Amino acid sequence: MRLLIVEDDPLLGDALSAGLRLHGHAVDWFRNGQQADAALSDTPYDAAVLDLGLPGGDGMHWLHRWRQRSLAVPVLILTARDGVEQRVAGLDAGADDYLVKPITIDELAARLRALVRRSQGRAQAVWQHGALEYDPAAKRVRWQGQAVELTGREMALLETLMAHPNRVLSKTFLQEKLYDWSGQEPESNALEVHISHLRKKLHPGVVRTVRGVGYALGSAGGDPA
Repeated sequence: MRLLIVEDDPLLGDALSAGLRLHGHAVDWFRNGQQADAALSDTPYDAAVLDLGLPGGDGMHWLHRWRQRSLAVPVLILTARDGVEQRVAGLDAGADDYLVKPITIDELAARLRALVRRSQGRAQAVWQHGALEYDPAAKRVRWQGQAVELTGREMALLETLMAHPNRVLSKTFLQEKLYDWSGQEPESNALEVHISHLRKKLHPGVVRTVRGVGYALGSAGGDPA
């Protein structure tokens, strides 16, 4: 998943970013709402973690702004404000979940998985596409019942494809899902290399190429659709 964190506390923001990256996610961390608002305008985030006590504009201000613009990205409020009225106000303003600090990174990751699962209309914790099974919580992949070892980036690519099983995804979209702004620029052929590895480790037809458009999840049986 590509995640957005809006948190002005440098220690907490760094800890959240590092912890979620260890869970296999691409993470962008900003310390104020203005930067996050600009990033949301052109980056396909799967979910956002929003603090309320932000400089230059309260988190509720930005949440209202995003919902008024019809941005559907799931938002989890993570704040020290623990009053019932504040929780109700946050949820009524359009937040999808509300957590009070402190929180463990494992619970935060689980809550984000649940948010994204609901936003995609998925009831199952384990995603299945024919002979392919993927457990986002355990980061476990099975093909025809057999466990398959993937690298973190290969797994993130597979997760993105399985999250959009009926869509052809452009190279730009896939790269934006896999790489955040914290690291070095990926090699020009990095995406093609990851796709080649998925085909070798799973099945040649698990990812199909749509010339001039992008890539899509292959047929459920593994043969090219």
